[in-house]
Amino acid sequence: MHHKRSLKEWLKHLSTRQRVILIATAVVVLGAMGFGAYYLWFRDAPQPVKKAAVKKEAAKPPAAEPLTSALSGLPITDAAINDRPVTAVMIENSTDARPQAGLNDASVVFEAVAEGGITRFLTLWQDTAPEAIGPVRSVRPYYLQWLQGFDAAVAHVGGSGDALRLIKEWGVKDLDQFHNTAPYWRVSNRYAPHNMFTSIPKLNELEAQKGFGKPSYTGFARKKEAASATPNARTIDFNISSPLYNSHYDYEAATNSYLRSEGGKPHTDANSGAQISAKVVVGLVMSQGKNGLYTTYNTIGSGQAYVFQDGIVTIGTWNKADNKSQFTFKDANGAEIKLNPGKTWLTVVGGTDRISYKP
Repeated sequence: MHHKRSLKEWLKHLSTRQRVILIATAVVVLGAMGFGAYYLWFRDAPQPVKKAAVKKEAAKPPAAEPLTSALSGLPITDAAINDRPVTAVMIENSTDARPQAGLNDASVVFEAVAEGGITRFLTLWQDTAPEAIGPVRSVRPYYLQWLQGFDAAVAHVGGSGDALRLIKEWGVKDLDQFHNTAPYWRVSNRYAPHNMFTSIPKLNELEAQKGFGKPSYTGFARKKEAASATPNARTIDFNISSPLYNSHYDYEAATNSYLRSEGGKPHTDANSGAQISAKVVVGLVMSQGKNGLYTTYNTIGSGQAYVFQDGIVTIGTWNKADNKSQFTFKDANGAEIKLNPGKTWLTVVGGTDRISYKP
């Protein structure tokens, strides 16, 4: 009769080689069981989500400021345009001078009485250059004060005694036809003195000969145009002196500009036949007087201003500290009034009662 051996006794009868094989086999079996248990336990466990690497974008360089004309505020394609001289040209506005040539291309125009109620235009050019501008006439002291704010050279045919004296006294860059005939000519389809013409390219040549280079000035503060949905100034009237010289403007919503009339009819340009228009119309109220035959204005200091743009009017003040300072405009709260880019017409009148507008 056999009795069962205990595990201990059974192991004693194994050879050393058999024990090694047995232990190795046990290790392999236990290892396999452990791996199986680990796999069964963790195979359905949620795995940690790997975060996608965030790709850092290279910093973009700041957008370049768009190139704009210092004079008109309009876009330009060449920065060298702002290095050109600013040229002022005195343009006649008697009834015999109409229609004027090139007037609709001027970037800035000042309108004021020269004498006897007859108005005259100080026109400013830098980013436009018509081949024919005229008729060119004489200059007055207040026009000199306005153009010095733009460091401009002035094209004119003589002037009042005070104006000619002050050109020298103030060191104004002078392009007087009396002493510089080359850029000027007389047209045959008008009679003197209403037939003197010039051109910006020819005046630029004279400026280069005289060493009148890049101007040093601050243009008007400009903004982006934004037509009003509720215009309150669709018509503007300036009672300057008499019906022949009073100016009128009609707001054109399609172009967000003002169409100019004078003497009761559209004011057109002889070069194109188009009605003259402006993006901004400014009424400057200045104390007005007379010095013999000639009109005078107190143009240094400050006064009331009416700024018409985007179909609306902003009433505030103009300021000009001295001859070489630029006009600045502020609203009733003292904030700066910025102007739309484009053609800017400034009309000078002797009182607030001479400016009217309607919605």
